[in-house]
Amino acid sequence: MTLRPSIAQDNVQWRGDSNAPGTRVVAAEVPVAFVYDGGTEAVMMATPGDLHDFALGFSLNDGIVTSLEEIGELAIVEVERGIELRMTLKLSNRDALVARRRHRAGPVGCGLCGVESIDAAVPALPRVVADIVVAPSDIVAAMQAMAPLQALNRETRAVHAAALFVPGEGVVALREDVGRHNALDKLCGALVRAGRKASDGVILMTSRISVELVQKAAHMGAGVLAAISAPTALALLEAEAAGVTLVGVVRDDGLEVFTHGERVHAR
Repeated sequence: MTLRPSIAQDNVQWRGDSNAPGTRVVAAEVPVAFVYDGGTEAVMMATPGDLHDFALGFSLNDGIVTSLEEIGELAIVEVERGIELRMTLKLSNRDALVARRRHRAGPVGCGLCGVESIDAAVPALPRVVADIVVAPSDIVAAMQAMAPLQALNRETRAVHAAALFVPGEGVVALREDVGRHNALDKLCGALVRAGRKASDGVILMTSRISVELVQKAAHMGAGVLAAISAPTALALLEAEAAGVTLVGVVRDDGLEVFTHGERVHAR
């Protein structure tokens, strides 16, 4: 086991009808377990980097805690085939988590952990209140500025990134992971630890916009969520209901605004 986010892998590289031995740097992907007070709440396949941010961001976005102070201790422990993020919680959080485990029906997919029903998978989201107004050209420029900051993706060409762009400051934080929702959880944790608010800027994603990204953005209080690809229909419904401005298909020549367009204006 290794905590390195990338690994050099020998291979055979073909160019036309010729081949030669080569090496490719690939993204690491390992099981990461979120363990609270000795009980495992979820296991995510993730890149083993920025794990403090991941532990905090997942805990916040999944409703385990509401602030950094509610996590007593965090230990990052390598086990035989993965990593455990072992956290202790305050008593009130512990009681609620035990009750949640008792009512859980079974395992779920990677984007929505610890839910017990369809209603729990698509819960009512908090209404986002964010005063930010941003120009379309600034969103395009911010998305272009992400590439030089994606060190792991330059190595591997296999990971997503989530970033926060603040008008007048630029991209103030960026995190990478093999999973788009993991990258956003890591960004959430990084922002909280730095004392930054998602409502002050635009969340940028190098992926499609699926519903779990809208859910996480709403819990983070983000007014604008923008991505290089298009949103799903359910993501649009949830963004409309939560008051999130959804911007998709951000390309060098423009973008598309799908919901709450009042936050996007040309200069």
